Amino acid sequence: MKHEYAVIYEKTGTGYSAYVPDLPGCITTGATREETERLMREAIEFHLSGMREDGLPIPAPTTEVGMLPVESAA
Repeated sequence: MKHEYAVIYEKTGTGYSAYVPDLPGCITTGATREETERLMREAIEFHLSGMREDGLPIPAPTTEVGMLPVESAA
């Protein structure tokens, strides 16, 4: 079964970090957004593989992501 998990990307002082809210402990970092995305795909696959090996249920994605426009004080 194929799932799509929400991934949160955060800009850091040295590149990017990313995590999957529905898979606690599934995190990665990279120098660029593209590298971080590639590494996150590998991290998710590795994380799910480990869960399968341990006989744990694979959680269905439940996190929803949205963007809200707000006025910022300039």
